[in-house]
Amino acid sequence: MRRALLAAACGAAVSTAARRVARFRPPELVPDPPELEGLDAEAAAGRLAELVRIPTISSREPADIDEAAFARFRERLTGLYPQTHRVLEREVLGNGALLYRWAGGTDAPPMVLMAHYDVVPVAGQNWSRDPFSGSIEDGVVHGRGAIDDKGALVAILEAVESLVAAGFTPARDVYLSFGNDEEVAGVGAPLAVGALTGRGARPWAVLDEGGAVVSGVFPGVSRPAAVVGLAEKGLLDIELITTDPGGHASAPVRGGAPARLARAILRIDEHPFPARLHDVVLGMVDALGRYAPAGYRAVFAHAGYLRPVLAAVLSRASREANALVRTTVAITRLEGSPAANVLATRASAHANIRIALGETVESTVERLRRVIDDPGVELRVVSGNDPSPVSRADNEAFALLSAAVRSVYPDAAVAPYVMVQASDARHFSQVCDSVYRFMPFDLTREELATLHAADERISVAALHRGAGFYRYLIRHL
Repeated sequence: MRRALLAAACGAAVSTAARRVARFRPPELVPDPPELEGLDAEAAAGRLAELVRIPTISSREPADIDEAAFARFRERLTGLYPQTHRVLEREVLGNGALLYRWAGGTDAPPMVLMAHYDVVPVAGQNWSRDPFSGSIEDGVVHGRGAIDDKGALVAILEAVESLVAAGFTPARDVYLSFGNDEEVAGVGAPLAVGALTGRGARPWAVLDEGGAVVSGVFPGVSRPAAVVGLAEKGLLDIELITTDPGGHASAPVRGGAPARLARAILRIDEHPFPARLHDVVLGMVDALGRYAPAGYRAVFAHAGYLRPVLAAVLSRASREANALVRTTVAITRLEGSPAANVLATRASAHANIRIALGETVESTVERLRRVIDDPGVELRVVSGNDPSPVSRADNEAFALLSAAVRSVYPDAAVAPYVMVQASDARHFSQVCDSVYRFMPFDLTREELATLHAADERISVAALHRGAGFYRYLIRHL
């Protein structure tokens, strides 16, 4: 009798699992046609190239900023997009953040489209051409900022310019928030949030840079994946500091400041933060796993029951996948003695930490103290913020964004994900529950690898599709 009951139970479990896998299929959706009317791909590429040639390089040191370049960029926008500047209200916030308002036909809560026009430095990088040449070769725009983030800024303005020229009025107000200091975690975005809050405008949705349309990033899924960030990891900068009396290098002591610092760094490296599958990452598995072959689908269909196993698998799949499932620590700077023959009286290391959803600055620092296990190593928090709230994926805003993606990338599977970098969008989370992080460009692995690195570039075709994405988004608000 007992054996019969066990057999029946096993049979029922297998039957339930089989039904779950059978239902674990992609949704049947018919994409709308793309909104490319009035968009000129070559002209847009030329305008992006011209803006790339203006070296709007960010710096935390005010003396190192070429303010004339930033002013020239803002002025050139008015010439490149005359219809936009004729109809939209524009104000300059702080030292150069731009906020445009396109009045809509109703008093419904506004949409905010974001980008930033400052770029990271190019010093020390091995570029194959002038990083600010803005050259267009073989259907590709080259130069610093082509993707991050002047490409998105141009795609937004191309869409707006074409719609304004056609006499279109959006159903709700549309704000364009273009930051001038995103790369240095500046004040442009907080000023924009303050400006909207001051006029009682609580956004319906916000869209900033983030994920993109990529291929070959998810096990077993060959089709393109449009990954939309619902949240971003927290950012924490910490200095690890050890001290000693010092002395002449001819008479060193064991366990000096550099040795103790090195021991602390090794302990951090040898004891990574635990890998966990957050609900957002589980949502990504659910959305993309439906497009996998049968064997993979059998696993992904039961992802909710296999969280620890999938977290472990993703942590070993790639650097990018590992960053999705755990808090990461990168040692980016080391300092010791200022002289070759003098013992260090102070040794320090800078740790750049990206905090996983579900953890905090406080819990992260506490765990580092336990792992280092040395009261002689001081942990000094330079700056830090907790992970952002998770935005909704069950509302009209996310549905519209998904439809806009499918209109220009009909083969793409839309999926939520966690943005592992920091963006200006996090500041809008305090006033909106629908803050998304997505660049509407299909990018190869090689192109993604150029972000903040040498030979940054974007194809003219991807830029054109990006403008079509924003045009669809605005027309269907």
